Amino acid sequence: MAKVKICETVLRDSHQSLIATRMTTEEMLPILEQMDKIGYHALEAWGGATFDSCLRFLDEDPWDRLRKIRDKVKNTKLQMLFRGQNILGYRHYSDDVVEYFVQKSIANGIDILRIFDALNDARNLKTAINATKKEGGHVQAAICYTTSPVHTNESFAKFAKQLEEMGADSICIKDMAGLLKPYDAYELVKLIKEETSVPVQLHTHYTSGLASMTILKAIEAGVDIVDTAMSPFAMGTSQPPTEPLVATLAGTQYDTGLDLTELDKISKYFMPLREKYLANGLLDPKVLKVDVNALLYQVPGGMLSNLVSQLKQAGQSDKLLEVLEEVPRVRADAGYPPLVTPSSQIVGTQAVFNIIGGERYKMVTKEFKGVVRGEYGKTPVEISPEFRKKIIGKEKPITSRPADAIAPELDKLREEVKPWAIQDEDVLSYALFDQVAVKFFESRKAKMYGLDAENSDSVNKVHNV
Repeated sequence: MAKVKICETVLRDSHQSLIATRMTTEEMLPILEQMDKIGYHALEAWGGATFDSCLRFLDEDPWDRLRKIRDKVKNTKLQMLFRGQNILGYRHYSDDVVEYFVQKSIANGIDILRIFDALNDARNLKTAINATKKEGGHVQAAICYTTSPVHTNESFAKFAKQLEEMGADSICIKDMAGLLKPYDAYELVKLIKEETSVPVQLHTHYTSGLASMTILKAIEAGVDIVDTAMSPFAMGTSQPPTEPLVATLAGTQYDTGLDLTELDKISKYFMPLREKYLANGLLDPKVLKVDVNALLYQVPGGMLSNLVSQLKQAGQSDKLLEVLEEVPRVRADAGYPPLVTPSSQIVGTQAVFNIIGGERYKMVTKEFKGVVRGEYGKTPVEISPEFRKKIIGKEKPITSRPADAIAPELDKLREEVKPWAIQDEDVLSYALFDQVAVKFFESRKAKMYGLDAENSDSVNKVHNV
């Protein structure tokens, strides 16, 4: 048995899960050179919600973040999370935009792209996988783990084989809601290892309290790499902590080879940051507790906080249990999609509408209609014709790969972004988050010319000179 490798998530998913992706680049930079010496398999440092958060909340250029991290991390692979045809946004983009995004991600320093689709529709992964291969990156194709009457370990193993045939260099079991139980993990890893000949990685969340046990059983079954987070940003809705796992495996056949004393130095760096976010309220103690609802209703941590806030806004916080009970019913109606971005938000919002509207599907969101119509791809189970008719009437469902219907967008986007662009990558920021990106570009321009960002007229005059 080879040593177990560790992918460290503290720079991306762990703070995305606990503090809404608010850790800044400046907070990361001082510790990166030390982290680079640890011997991690990879640092997950980019993608997911980091891109949106940099532009929307932190007034940072996500591309600049990536370049700065790469500059400090010379020896460890950098990994990102990539939503297939959704890239890092919330809709499907044209193939030329997906290809260009992959090209620029690798050019700016990404080694490994973890590529997933919310519906596990392989057609939505094709363009991103091919583009990554073309650019010489490592394709880690992900299986979104979920449970339902149609999702079985055997069906996931078959999907893993399909992903390997499409060009995956490794397979990730992506358990976004912490639903994977220890003995199921053992069986699933065994089956995938039998079906495929590429490394298998496990990503899970502590939400339901199972994660450390699940990882241990997966290791016994032969998993090659596991995702963990430095303890100050571990547990709760984040990943299991790195240091206890390293200590557990030390001296066994699975020994990670990582040094606990060195890891402790990294941990000591992040501890004051944890205290800071606890003090300013961004780290809510609620997200640190074990939540059995994740197992009962399959609601990931981020989705739960969304539901709570939607009900609060509607003045109906007392309806949370009813909404949680409605989520699995809506999911069944919609063909059992795994609950991960964006399907988790779509199903959750529709469940809220069903409960506060007093009648199921009296109000239907545009996005839910999109799922039923096939705009996001093929659902794991065929949606019943009666239900489809109820939601979209006589509209024709989409049965082909959704992106086949999207014309090339890149040239048009390049024209639109011209007034603000100062680097090639700006067109991609604009493609994903148009108005949010423009606001960031204006602020960047103001800083460059030492002007007040609010004073956009004088900014534009200076820019146009």
